[in-house]
Amino acid sequence: MSPTDLRPTEIRTIDYHTAGEPFRIVSEGLPPLPGDTVAERRATLLGPGGPGTAPRPGALDELRRLLVREPRGHAGMYGGFVVPPDDDGAHLGVLFWHKDGYSTACGHGTMALGVWAVDTGLVTAPAGRDDVQVRIDVPSGRVTATVHRAAGRTTGVTFRNVPARVSARKVPVTTSLGTVEVDLAHAGACYASLPAQALGLTVDRAALPALTRAGREIRDALAGHPATRHPGDPLLSGVYGVILHEELPDTPRGPHQRNVTVFADGQIDRSPCGSGTSARLALLADEGRLGAGDVLTHESVAGTVFTGRTVPAATTEGGLVTEVTGTAHRTGEHRFLLDPDDALGTGFAL
Repeated sequence: MSPTDLRPTEIRTIDYHTAGEPFRIVSEGLPPLPGDTVAERRATLLGPGGPGTAPRPGALDELRRLLVREPRGHAGMYGGFVVPPDDDGAHLGVLFWHKDGYSTACGHGTMALGVWAVDTGLVTAPAGRDDVQVRIDVPSGRVTATVHRAAGRTTGVTFRNVPARVSARKVPVTTSLGTVEVDLAHAGACYASLPAQALGLTVDRAALPALTRAGREIRDALAGHPATRHPGDPLLSGVYGVILHEELPDTPRGPHQRNVTVFADGQIDRSPCGSGTSARLALLADEGRLGAGDVLTHESVAGTVFTGRTVPAATTEGGLVTEVTGTAHRTGEHRFLLDPDDALGTGFAL
């Protein structure tokens, strides 16, 4: 649809944040998206040959632009289109979007969707049951959000990801701050990890411009690297996020780290990053730093926290099954319109 086609359309959203990272859920106004599966619908939105961070211009992508760009959104906005699941084994499907395009995985979004599904009654929370599972089809596979309840209220949510696996260690990358070695792991999306100290940086708000620049340089330098390729689906290939982390004193339960995740084309995750935490768990387990029963305490640059663990009993040949726990809260509901006389159309990005 063109901007003209959007003029009579009313778009309703329900907004959440998961550990500080926004997630805008489109609840009404989404036109039908061609495709039999979530992955096929994402390919439709990307357009022929379109990469995840640069979809081909098209009518359907105008909705993303309308909701993510200023003045209705902002450069840090994130959200999802709720679509039918791949089959009856899941409650819903979702297409994740950000300011640059469409991602293959999103842990914080999965957590928000789980809470939303229970909050709205889409998935019933039986009386007396503490945990409610919400099964969600995402472009990288089927994931689960277990919504924790007490006294009729949601108290937290745990995201179980698709299997995570380490794909490469100590890959040399040259940046403007020097040459560093990064580790690569796939966890629904491909993440590159390195200590911020290797670049002479710390993980704090004052360093965000330098951290963002470094993250973009590393992502660009790894374009086409064999270890970033997904063995089963080219649309899941390529570095999605760069995780710059620093060590904090271990807790009695296990490692404690702070990170900033730079994803897409320089977007900063305000949360500790759900699928990025899954990637970190795979790397820490591979290093022998995270054993059975250990818990990673994972902080964001904003000071919010996820906890994560591996699930050894559920480990598959494709990698480690991981769980990440945090909280998600509703922040508002919106009714978006496009005024036919608005010269800004679907908005702008700075």
